[in-house]
Amino acid sequence: MIKVENLTRKYGDFLAVDQVSFSIGQGEIVGLLGHNGAGKTTIMKMLTGFLEPTAGIIRIDDQFIENDLLGIQKKIGYLPENCPLYSDMTVIDYLDYCASLHGIAESERNRSIRDAIGKTELESKATQLISTLSRGYRQRVGVAQAILHNPKILILDEPTNGLDPTQIQHMRSLIKKLSSSATVIVSTHILHEVQAFCDRVIIIRNGRKAMDERLDQLQAESRLLLTTDAAEGTVKPVMTSIGGVLLLEVTQSGPQENHYALTLDSDSDKRETASQVAEATLSRGWKLYQLQPELRDLETIFAEISSVHGEVSV
Repeated sequence: MIKVENLTRKYGDFLAVDQVSFSIGQGEIVGLLGHNGAGKTTIMKMLTGFLEPTAGIIRIDDQFIENDLLGIQKKIGYLPENCPLYSDMTVIDYLDYCASLHGIAESERNRSIRDAIGKTELESKATQLISTLSRGYRQRVGVAQAILHNPKILILDEPTNGLDPTQIQHMRSLIKKLSSSATVIVSTHILHEVQAFCDRVIIIRNGRKAMDERLDQLQAESRLLLTTDAAEGTVKPVMTSIGGVLLLEVTQSGPQENHYALTLDSDSDKRETASQVAEATLSRGWKLYQLQPELRDLETIFAEISSVHGEVSV
């Protein structure tokens, strides 16, 4: 559906996006994650054709974007950052105007507007001036205009910005529903938003792609955490002889207990390996204080990547 190769954008001497490449398939929900200023919005603007790349290739639906820009833009629904709207129009008039820009036939326009209003739960605000709406409802109007024409690709820049907890839950559900008929790219710097509804995460650091992984694979249990009173020299040869254990590392040592991380083979039966680790520990008379899988959430992973790149704040 979307293929990007060596995408680059410069502003004078400043390199905002540096040779970023990725592919996104039909129906995926991909989170574009990074600090403010990492290059996420610049990438989105290039994907939508609003900004021309300095270098690189963008292919959407097997078409090069420079060969059929208008045709590709008809397939895209876009919610820009900060959701620019015409505040002196009512919600329904604004959506009618947007529908005309999308080229939706007058005979289909009312149905399209009604569907978009229903999906974003704007029925009670349809006749109000946009200037009177709260930030959260204005954000919903922005999403409504993006989905008016049933796009094949939906690009949302900070879609939960300004929403209260209930509205955030609704937005998550809406994005998941939209992915049944569209490929969705969501840009955010909020870690738990990506974790809540995305299938995959692409992390951008200082204009470059730092990581591209499916969340289920990223968070898969790959290490066992073991705490016992046995010393490393005694534990290591025993544990590394167990099938499925590739490596043992000391994470913390003390006079009464030692903490170890056991890296496991990705193809091994992790429950069986854990059982063998427990049996090996107890059969030798060592005390077993703790044995559990290491749980790595996106916040932990993001912090690791940030640390590698010399930054630790989110």
